[in-house]
Amino acid sequence: MIAALTGMGLSAAAGLNAYIPFLIVALIARFTDYITLPAGLEWIDSWWAIGIGAVLLLAEVVLDKIPAVDTVNDTIQTFIRPSMGGLIFAATSSAQNLDQSTWMQEHSWVGIILGVVVSGLVHSGKMVARPVLNTGTVGTAAPVVSTVEDFSSVGLSLIAIFLPLLVILALALMVWIFIWLYLKVRRWRRDRDSGGAGRPGRSGQHPDFA
Repeated sequence: MIAALTGMGLSAAAGLNAYIPFLIVALIARFTDYITLPAGLEWIDSWWAIGIGAVLLLAEVVLDKIPAVDTVNDTIQTFIRPSMGGLIFAATSSAQNLDQSTWMQEHSWVGIILGVVVSGLVHSGKMVARPVLNTGTVGTAAPVVSTVEDFSSVGLSLIAIFLPLLVILALALMVWIFIWLYLKVRRWRRDRDSGGAGRPGRSGQHPDFA
């Protein structure tokens, strides 16, 4: 159960930035005994994997903060983030120091599917919201929102590994933020489509003709 929460938290973090949870897991497994990667996934904490992940993270951090370019990057990441979510979920749900349950170890495919789904949902929310925010703020929101997402990915990854019970609260907060953004975007689109026209008064007549 604990490792399942860890996997869900890391998968959600991967939906925001695929390489941050990967590198955090890789570095912790490389330099500590807190995470022992399962057979077949030991390559995650290899120097070449860490190096490639660091380069890709640097590119992601830069590209995700440029208006319009971030949308193209999100399109490309549609295949990468869910895959990374599934990988990280599988790697940590069967890691010896995170879960003593043999069921998760024997059914690693469950973790992969859950990781793909959770990461995919978070990525989808991000992909829908970012273009609208860029349009509504003439691109000024891109670097700010991207920075918040990066720090959120780091924080969520650390919570998932060291305080997994708090993952439930973190995911609930993330869902609330997505709903709030959706409502904001919906209202902004409605106001934009109406051309800023006034709303009907209590009598149902347009205020210009009341």
